[in-house]
Amino acid sequence: MLGQVIELIEKHDRFAITSHIRPDGDSLGSSLALCWILKGLGKNAEVIMRDEVPHAYTRLPGSLDVRVVEDIDREYDAVFVIECSDVTRPGIPSLADQFVVNIDHHSTTALFGNLNWIDATAAAVGEMIYNLAKAIGSRVTPEIAGCVYAALLTDTGSFHFSNTTERTFKIASELVRNGAQPAKLSQAIFYNYPFAKIQLVGSVLSTLQRDESGRIAWIRMTREAMELSGASEEDSDNIINYPLTIGDVEAVAFFREQSNSTYRISLRSKNRVNVARVAEEFGGGGHTNAAGFTIQADFDQLSLDVIKKLREAVESAPQSNGREIKPR
Repeated sequence: MLGQVIELIEKHDRFAITSHIRPDGDSLGSSLALCWILKGLGKNAEVIMRDEVPHAYTRLPGSLDVRVVEDIDREYDAVFVIECSDVTRPGIPSLADQFVVNIDHHSTTALFGNLNWIDATAAAVGEMIYNLAKAIGSRVTPEIAGCVYAALLTDTGSFHFSNTTERTFKIASELVRNGAQPAKLSQAIFYNYPFAKIQLVGSVLSTLQRDESGRIAWIRMTREAMELSGASEEDSDNIINYPLTIGDVEAVAFFREQSNSTYRISLRSKNRVNVARVAEEFGGGGHTNAAGFTIQADFDQLSLDVIKKLREAVESAPQSNGREIKPR
């Protein structure tokens, strides 16, 4: 499938790249890296998004050129859709009318594109974009290296998640050799928070609960907490990682209230606890250790159902083979 993507790029000139609403490090880093690759090949390319670039990623090369749109308003030969489970995820209504190239590393992704390049072995879509750059003969510039490194860094949980492999570090090493600056990127992404985010973190962590086993934890963010702190939706990103630092906790759920009894639920886990299967039962998906879904439901019943499924996932997880560090 990579060959077909390369053939498409070589034959055409006008491209757009987009990803899901509220873009994250992988979706945005990969999109920007692909845009730099296409421009380096002399193509007319731009990144379009339904939402603005989150504050944490405004220092990525090319982020200031991302165009926020409500719908397709220009002619393209093809639109690359990065890390989306289906064609509606970017929030761009007429996207389905375009020639779509679907690029993702989630095995649960629908094959909605005219071309579908899915690689579930990749740690991040950024890894796939890096492979594309090498395969098509593009020079990996510092801009491309920095954007791909940000994608790898964020989608592996700073190289903490189980999708981190020897290949991940090999690619990271090559990216640094080509101009990516790990310390600078980490500071821009993880040490550049607005004050309102820290206030929100405190409010959300005050809701922390664990089940009787101590192996499952959950937190909740209400609309009221958002309003009182003055935080934005993106400021809630990564709060889920705090409960996961508890030694005995193996799985975490983060319930984020949206509106009209709608919740976005993020799931995280350690070791071999598969939270992707839990998310799939509620219509979502993701990775073994990082997944999520959105649902309209009564919170009390929803939390009971999700915690029950997480308990089943923890109890059914395979035992360690000795190569993984288990919590004390």
